[in-house]
Amino acid sequence: MRTGGSRIGWVAVTFATLALPASAQEQGWHYSPFDGEGDRATLGCAYNSTPQSFACIAVRCEDDYTVGVHLHTSRPGGDAGRWRIDIDREAGFEVDAKADGAPYHAKLAGDVTEVIEAIKNGGVAYLDPKAGPELPTNGIPLSGSLHAINQALFFCAPRVPSGPDDGPTDGKHAAER
Repeated sequence: MRTGGSRIGWVAVTFATLALPASAQEQGWHYSPFDGEGDRATLGCAYNSTPQSFACIAVRCEDDYTVGVHLHTSRPGGDAGRWRIDIDREAGFEVDAKADGAPYHAKLAGDVTEVIEAIKNGGVAYLDPKAGPELPTNGIPLSGSLHAINQALFFCAPRVPSGPDDGPTDGKHAAER
């Protein structure tokens, strides 16, 4: 009898798992599931995102230790181009997104510091392409974005000494310690 019950439970769990959207397009903020991304990036996706219809923003520690913001959507024609990102319909940013080698579709060009701060502290982000097809889904909830971004970028910044015992990091004064 016990075997039958566990088999039914296994089947139920399997079907429940298949009914969920793929983690790459899961609503809300989470680690990026793409190969090689590990804990270096976080991905926030729109309400009602599915593997076929999604709008996501990724905040990522780049290879050169800078922070990048990427767009990842199911929009036909790709994500490169001019965009407007509105946070809570209050803060608006006109940005250019360019295709790059990351696993996302396009990276925002230029200084993204203000965009990241607005994402960390906002309620909802809306993506608006300035040309081409509209997004099939929109409205990225920003609840949890502060924690997710801080976790993803925790090891991104170069280390600096925290006190007199740590000494300089350039090695010039190592004999003085």
